[in-house]
Amino acid sequence: MYAAHFGLRELPFGITPDTSFFFGSPRSQEALNTLLVAARSGEGFIKITGEVGTGKTLLCRKFMATLGEGFVTAYIPNPYLEPRTLMLALADELEIVLERDVDQHQLLKAINLRLLELAGQGLQTVLCLDEAQAIPVESLEALRLLTNLETEKRKLLQIVLFGQPELNRKLELQQIRQLAQRITFHYHLGPLSRDDLDYYVAHRLRVAGFTGARLFSRAAIRRLYKASGGVPRLVNILAHKALMLAYGQGRQLVGAGHVGTAALDTVGARRSYLPALAVGGLLASAVAGIAWAFVR
Repeated sequence: MYAAHFGLRELPFGITPDTSFFFGSPRSQEALNTLLVAARSGEGFIKITGEVGTGKTLLCRKFMATLGEGFVTAYIPNPYLEPRTLMLALADELEIVLERDVDQHQLLKAINLRLLELAGQGLQTVLCLDEAQAIPVESLEALRLLTNLETEKRKLLQIVLFGQPELNRKLELQQIRQLAQRITFHYHLGPLSRDDLDYYVAHRLRVAGFTGARLFSRAAIRRLYKASGGVPRLVNILAHKALMLAYGQGRQLVGAGHVGTAALDTVGARRSYLPALAVGGLLASAVAGIAWAFVR
């Protein structure tokens, strides 16, 4: 697409959680440090919350990649599962071989034996659950019971919940108050600040192979922050479209106009700063420009 035009090895603003692009902003680095300290201290439950698009999944994968030796990680990206199915998913992640029609008692016994086996090898097991706000209440209670498994020294299983703020409201329910009391470390992941966004864009471009001085003008960065609110996923979407538009026009610098046009083509972008009368014409040119850049 536009990579060669701008001297890039790869596209810099994908929305898939690629840990090579992880940006250690003060907030994301603090969240990562919180996770690492909590995991290494052997806590039972850890919670990370954040609005949609703030980088929870990327943080989760960076955390698992950073733990290193001494840890076994299990990852369940979609925990909207009833208790038994959730336990089966955990068993699968821990490479437990089960009979086809294993009953609940044997399932839990197999998980316990596997966790004891890993602990006997000096390994700590960490289960990471993404989109944790979707976990049914009954399954949350089943997870709490799993954290009762322990040796004389430490818990056999640590659980990290990554979820949207709705997770906090779910944890306030009376029937799972015991789980809420066991969350000893928690962190809320917020959007990027204006200064962080400038460094974030430069960081992703550098990882993608850009060696020039500046690809987004300062005005483009200001417009990008205003349109995205600092939410990384929106930043990526808008920056990607702005690069496409600049490429379609044969430009080597992304300007504020490119970002503004991209914002008009993006659901969720903040558009209130654009003149209302100009919206119709700009939106038409946005769609046409982006489509032309695709086929060029």
